[in-house]
Formats: sequence, C-alpha cells, structure tokens
Amino acid sequence: MTDAETTRESTVGELSEGQVLRGILDRLPPSTAPVGPGDDAAVLAVPDGRVVATTDTLVHGPDFRLAWSSPFDLGFKAAAVNLADVAAMGARPVALLVALAMPDATPASFVRGLADGLAAACAELAPGCAVEGGDLTVSDTLTIAVTALGSLDGRDPVRRSGARAGDGVYVIGELGEAARGLEVLFRRFTDVHGAPIALTSEAREALDPADARAVSRQLAPRPPLAAALAAAASGATAMMDVSDGLVLDATRLADASDVTIEIDSATLGDEPARALDGGEDHGFLVTFPPDAEPHGRRIGTVVARGAEAVRVDGRAWDGLGGWDPYRDWDAGRG
Repeated sequence: MTDAETTRESTVGELSEGQVLRGILDRLPPSTAPVGPGDDAAVLAVPDGRVVATTDTLVHGPDFRLAWSSPFDLGFKAAAVNLADVAAMGARPVALLVALAMPDATPASFVRGLADGLAAACAELAPGCAVEGGDLTVSDTLTIAVTALGSLDGRDPVRRSGARAGDGVYVIGELGEAARGLEVLFRRFTDVHGAPIALTSEAREALDPADARAVSRQLAPRPPLAAALAAAASGATAMMDVSDGLVLDATRLADASDVTIEIDSATLGDEPARALDGGEDHGFLVTFPPDAEPHGRRIGTVVARGAEAVRVDGRAWDGLGGWDPYRDWDAGRG
C-alpha cells in the first residue's frame, strides 16, 4: 500500500450507513428526549400537546455552493433557517430531524463537520434543542433536508394573518447583511465564466471587516430566536421569518392579514434597496398593536387594505422585492 493510499481520507461511499451515522452521532450532544436517535423514530416530550413543525431543504446549487460553504457553515445554516421558522410561530424549538443525501465521493470529514455545525447552531441559537433523528441516502446532488419541531408552551401561535390596521411594523434582527455577503461572493469569488472560486480561510481573512461579517451572515446566519419568542410573549399580532426579502415577505404577511403594510425607507439604514430586496438574514417581521410593548425597530405601519399589499414611502416598490429561486437561480453549482 502506498503512502497516498494510507493517508487518503475515506468517503461515504466506502463506509456503511452505520459507520456514517456513527460519525454524526459522535459529534452531537447526548439526546434529552424520552427516546432519541437509535430506534425507528424518536419520542419527544411536548408540554402542552401541540407541536409546531416545519421543514426546509438546502440543495447544492440553488441554496449553497461547496466552493464557498464549509461543512460547519452548512450544518449551522441548515439548522438556523429551520429554527427561525419555528420561532416565527412563537414556539420554542425542541428537536431537529436531519436527512442527508450525499454523493459517494463525499469525504467522511464533511459529515463530521456538518454535524458540528448542527450542534453549534442548536447550542447557540436554541439551547435545549437537539438533533433527534434523520435519514441517510445516496444522491448525485448533495441535499440537506431538516425538519424542526417546536413547543408553544401554552401560548397561541403567532401567525401571519393577525396584523390589523393601526399596528406598528417592526423588524427584529438585521436586514441586508446576508444579501451584501452574497454580492461579495459573486463579485470576488467567481471566475470570468461565473463559476465559483474556493473561499479559503486565507481569502476570508483578507476581506475587510464589513465584507467578512456580511459573508459570515450569508453562510451561517444568526437569527435572533430569543427576541422573537419575547415578541410573541409581548403580544405580537403577526410574525414571520424574513428569509426571501423584506418586500416579498411583507407582501405575504399583508395578503394573509388582508391589510396593506406601509414601510418608511428612512428606517432601513444607508442602503434601503438592499434591505428591501435582500433575503436570508432570517430576522423577523413583526406587528404589534399600539398598547403592546414592541420589540425591534419600527419600520412602518399597518393600514387598511389598499391597491397594493406593500407600499414603500407611499408608493408601490418597483425593485425585485426578494428572492424567487424559479426566477433568480443562475443554475451554477460550484
């Protein structure tokens, strides 16, 4: 056997399903569920008998590029985007179920790094939440599908349909940072043909601090889950995760509530267009009645339904409004 053969890393195609699974479970904290990973299904304890459930799928190409995202970043992001959807309903995340479809040539270290990212996201964003099960399979396209489960802990869910005329419109978290990060990646880390160039640790360290932070927020978002749960407890009438862009998501909330949302662009910082059109920050769009204690910063007002679902500075927004994968994906994988 040559030195190259003895030092070459194993791939998932060379390991059994049990070996790959063990490589994941060994990186995760012990389960606190009544029945965790190892049986055909997990058994979870949900205090008030109601379960909030959501799922999101990250596919290599439209959702991430391996040239840019480390395994840790992918695990962190896969958890974060689902945890945010649970918190947007006013629920406390309690468990993740993770399904991985991977090419045979995927290095075993990739799986370990992904598991580290999943565990770190739960510990940082939703303490007490853990990966309690999932599935492994083989695919030509790397795909990460996560189902998140949450407990309402005796509260009613906060839905998109509760906004009423007179409510204030607030944002909890950032707007536009992740979009700026994506712009940096496409501007500085693609070749003349548009193919992605590897984002090495050295290249990340060479970015100026503002660009580096934006790239980090794109690759591994930090949704403010605790603040979203505090907003639900303070009487929020409607709430949703801002994942696809402020205007697009505000339109969804306005349509669900049969109202119009007026946004003041002066509240959106130095680059309001990026805040209005950019997505993937995974902050929260929240409405509060006048007598509630609001959370976040106020960006507008809910008014009676008019011709448009959303108006910016009194006019219909003529920008993109947000991210639509069927419209905006450039089909590059990388």
